[in-house]
Amino acid sequence: MTNKSDDTEAAPGLLTNLAPAHKWALLVLLSVAIAGVLEWLHFPAGLLLGPMIASIVFATNGARLSLPRLPFVASQALIGAMIARSLDREILSRVLDDWAAFLAVVLAVVFASSLIGYVLAKRQILPGTTAVWGTSAGAASVMVLMADAYGADARLVAFMQYLRVVCVASTATLMAAFAFNISGGTPPPFVLFPPVDWLGLVQTIVATAFFSYAGYLLRIPAGPMILPMAGLAIVAAFGLITIELPPWLLALAYTMVGWRIGLAFTRRLLRHAARALPQVLLSIALLIGLGGCLAFLLWWLLGIDPLTAYLATSPGGLDSVAIIAASTHVDVPFVLALQTLRFLVILAVGPPISRFVANRIG
Repeated sequence: MTNKSDDTEAAPGLLTNLAPAHKWALLVLLSVAIAGVLEWLHFPAGLLLGPMIASIVFATNGARLSLPRLPFVASQALIGAMIARSLDREILSRVLDDWAAFLAVVLAVVFASSLIGYVLAKRQILPGTTAVWGTSAGAASVMVLMADAYGADARLVAFMQYLRVVCVASTATLMAAFAFNISGGTPPPFVLFPPVDWLGLVQTIVATAFFSYAGYLLRIPAGPMILPMAGLAIVAAFGLITIELPPWLLALAYTMVGWRIGLAFTRRLLRHAARALPQVLLSIALLIGLGGCLAFLLWWLLGIDPLTAYLATSPGGLDSVAIIAASTHVDVPFVLALQTLRFLVILAVGPPISRFVANRIG
């Protein structure tokens, strides 16, 4: 991730005169502390948000640290492998069974999010194609990585995406608990070091490294993430490997991504994000409202039970929605299938939409 030349600033602060080794040690401690609190509170994406918040604090207080490229690329590849693991046969078969309804819902969400992003960019509330990636209702961490690969400001995209994750997850939990009078939504206990299939882990890491390097050689934007996602999904579908990604390894990947984003922040960028906050919150509210309308149509036209329809059409926050769905009496495969299909479609159409908006707004 490159720092933008127009918002660099000398930011002397409490950390300016510390040795680099001391800065990294303190950053690790603060990241672990914040991530631990967020996980204890069952906060969405706590393992990524904790390091990101900690690194923003450091970056805006004179730390002047930067993460080397190799750990960041490795983290991208691991996130691609994580997505590949979620693309199992049950979800894919459910998509094929209900493809017409799924495609209609997905296209409606993609169109609405793209239109909102275009309006934010056209009114210069956010720069360039940043608004398009920021409003894309896909997996937040992947949208941030894709935005960075396609030249948008990944810091502002991260601000928009994770704010949306929090809002969507909170709204979905409240809907499950109050509107539908269903208890649940509490995630299972988080175990950082569960038993590991070491052979599967070695196979996963080797295959991930191979596909990631192939993506680098082919010079595909976000290739180090996209190639492992596609390649591992294919080899796993044929039973050649079992994708093994222990939580501690994913926690390291999330930490690298969080640091990469947060250390690029500046005080000026935070002020810009604060000024854009009302419009960003309005865009999130519009997307959540659209999801509610689509859920009503699924219930009215297809007879899908209301909570299943609502969780399936919630705009993003796949992990959080999956936890809520798994702890309530809903059609979990339907929810995950629709959420996964929307993510894959956004992954495919996001770059051309970004280019289209860039051309339209000059």
